[in-house]
Amino acid sequence: MFELSIDRSRLKALLLAALLVGMVVAAYGPALRAGFIWDDDDYVTENPLLHTPDGFERIWLSMDAPSQYFPLVYTAFRIEYGLWGLDPFGYHLINVLFHAANALLLWLLLRRLEIAGAWFAAAVFALHPVQVESVAWITERKNVMSLFFSLASLLAWLRFAEPRGGSGRRFYLASLIFYALALSSKVTACTLPAVQLLLLWLRGQSIDRRRIAQVMPFFALGVSMGLVITYWERHHIGTVGDRFSISFIESFLIATRASWFYLGKLLWPTQLTFSYPKFEIDPSDPLQYVWAIVGAVLLWALWRGRSEIGRAPLAAAIFFVATLSPVLGFIPLFTFWYTYVADHYQYMASIGPIALVAAGGTRLFRDHTRLGMGAAASAAALVLLVLAVLVWNQSRVYENEETLWRDTIAKNPTSWMAHTNLGRTLRREERFEEAVDAYQRVFAIKPDAYRAHVGRASALMKLGREREAEEHFEAALELRPDLYSAHQALARLCRKRGERAAAIAHYQAMIAIAPGNLTGHFLMGSALEAAGRRRAALAHYRNALAIDPDHKEARRAVERIEGARANPSARSRGGERSSPP
Repeated sequence: MFELSIDRSRLKALLLAALLVGMVVAAYGPALRAGFIWDDDDYVTENPLLHTPDGFERIWLSMDAPSQYFPLVYTAFRIEYGLWGLDPFGYHLINVLFHAANALLLWLLLRRLEIAGAWFAAAVFALHPVQVESVAWITERKNVMSLFFSLASLLAWLRFAEPRGGSGRRFYLASLIFYALALSSKVTACTLPAVQLLLLWLRGQSIDRRRIAQVMPFFALGVSMGLVITYWERHHIGTVGDRFSISFIESFLIATRASWFYLGKLLWPTQLTFSYPKFEIDPSDPLQYVWAIVGAVLLWALWRGRSEIGRAPLAAAIFFVATLSPVLGFIPLFTFWYTYVADHYQYMASIGPIALVAAGGTRLFRDHTRLGMGAAASAAALVLLVLAVLVWNQSRVYENEETLWRDTIAKNPTSWMAHTNLGRTLRREERFEEAVDAYQRVFAIKPDAYRAHVGRASALMKLGREREAEEHFEAALELRPDLYSAHQALARLCRKRGERAAAIAHYQAMIAIAPGNLTGHFLMGSALEAAGRRRAALAHYRNALAIDPDHKEARRAVERIEGARANPSARSRGGERSSPP
């Protein structure tokens, strides 16, 4: 009888696990059929680290990655690139499977913590539409991978905290290794040491010096990785300058408002979009401090009432804020250029409120209704069905770049970023008239959008409207004098009209901006040679060869000029006919 009971229990667990995975795969059906979108080119389709012979070494030991330091994510992408190349289905499938695995690990973690409604909480997490951005966007592999190893680390940590049969050290080491893997996927996992202590407090275990000492290696690893990423953001990605200059009080106001924003989207997940309107922050406005005051009062009330209502509500609130803290505004992120919030930022943080509400709902039906668990099961099924439909619809937004940007514009018409990227998408598809219109809408929102000027000019060039294009290239240079591509385009237009001096001036600007770029040197050499200034042209051709000894056109140009200098009679006979057009 006992063995039969165990078999039934295991069978039930397996069926529930299969149901959880099946719901995730079904709800994310549109995502599995989607293509590549924004940033997927940097991470996958145009990332040389995925196929160069020294790719693995550069992924782990260099700053060649196109974004932050996510070595485990790029390693996974490199392996997948070797398996299925640039077929987006494989990358989407792995994202979805990681998300399903995260739901299973969350279920196990909540069961170990003896949280009521553990499976239902895991299912809500799996099917909540705010998670779509993390799952349907290939670039956010870092999110799903980081949470996978974070949950594995927490499970091992809880086993270590209650060692059995002398196995404690083994689980401690496993927890530390999983934590390192989580950090190698995304550094926002650095908040995990705080969560380790929080879970022990939730279970009523004492947090003494011994426990603090056990957490210190995790803390040191997280701080070290955090410092690396902070340096990387500032000096590699470029989160510096006026657009990222935020005072401490402004960061505080952003953080408090963002926390409530995320909670609101969890409780009422409507109008989800890829880029939300940017908060208007004004430290002189007393009303903007209401968010912080209400939050502080709530935390104080939960602390004072912990003996009556239990520790779970306070633990959920602390978990939510703590895991959000790296992305709340105190550390400048590149996305702050156009928005302060994003759905994928609360992928892990959402666990706290979801688990709390699921546990409360389960206890409510179990203890305060005559209908009992049958009614609870029906209500739970209805909630999950609604969430699954929302996930399905939200996943369709990520079908391709055009669907993504048009949906963003429909929900956030003031998103200059979405209008700009829609223009770029249309230009890539050679829909140049539509691209010109899309770029034009940017200027009403952000007059200093120099990238939109360049994009519109490029589309106008394809339509043969060169004079209009030139105006936009010049407008871009007024905003950003060091814009290499605009100088190159204007130089080409000047040469086409025979304005050699103007073209040479633009080539000089290109060389000043990027002395190590051979294009500027080669084109300068070509322009100088066409103007009859062979000696000056030869110097630039040689500079181009110094940068790339295998550049065939530069080598032929050097041989041509040196040959003409060695044979003056041939030069006089050939005149300028040997010069490039």
